[in-house]
Amino acid sequence: MTPQELLKKIRKIEIRTSHIASDVFAGHYHSAFKGQGMEFEEVREYAPGDDIRSIDWNVTARQGKPFIKRYREERELTVMLLVDVSGSQAFGTRGQLKRELVTEIGATLAFSATRNNDKIGLIAFSDEIEQHIPAAKGSRHVLRIIRELLTVTARSRGTDLAAALRQVNHTLRRRSVIFIISDFLSENFETELRIARRRHDIVPIVVSDPREADIPAMGLVDWIDNETGRRLLIDTSSRSFRRRFARAALDRAAQRDTLFKRLRSDAIRITTGESIVEPLTAYFRKREARLRTG
Repeated sequence: MTPQELLKKIRKIEIRTSHIASDVFAGHYHSAFKGQGMEFEEVREYAPGDDIRSIDWNVTARQGKPFIKRYREERELTVMLLVDVSGSQAFGTRGQLKRELVTEIGATLAFSATRNNDKIGLIAFSDEIEQHIPAAKGSRHVLRIIRELLTVTARSRGTDLAAALRQVNHTLRRRSVIFIISDFLSENFETELRIARRRHDIVPIVVSDPREADIPAMGLVDWIDNETGRRLLIDTSSRSFRRRFARAALDRAAQRDTLFKRLRSDAIRITTGESIVEPLTAYFRKREARLRTG
């Protein structure tokens, strides 16, 4: 990709995802992700309709009339995108690779964060850490993250989510919102995920392609595993093979979803060729409602 082609692609993603962040998600992101707490702002005289639980009794006693304490939300958050760039992301059968879907999701979340004056950072991983951009603010910083998502070339093709979470647990001291954007085709990451959840707000985003669970009958196919490079000649016309293939995919998904349920982590699921707006909006609204009800 030439520099001109890269700039054109970045600009295209910027226009689309910043529009979604500003117009579609306006208010939802802010309401779904609260700041670190409440900071005292001022004491003012009580007015009809004010919550009596906010009355400052010491000031009220001194002044001889009721005063209340006012607080404002400490808005600033640190948001980290933990993004899978392993070999399995180079797959897609609906006009879009998983890698392209991951970039669109990451860019939209990055713009949503910066619109709310939050810090945003990136950790791109395969079975090692491929890129680490510390959290910072501003649109130029978001464009850097988009550029890295588009251009990062993984040194390795495998996936090790546990190692990526270990990096998070060792380096992120401040409580953060961490979006894990991956197909979760990794094993033995539960322990590190549990550790991360004790300090951070973890949001799994599962990206997939329909053909990963439903392979069509196409006769003999030269199959290449994008992560291991292993080649297999498979007979997709075999019904028993297609049933085993589908069952294995369902079993992997069930194990993953059981883990999320056990850890009380609500996952967002998005497939290639699908608009990201509805799944993300549904999650934001669900989270808003849960926060309102405590």
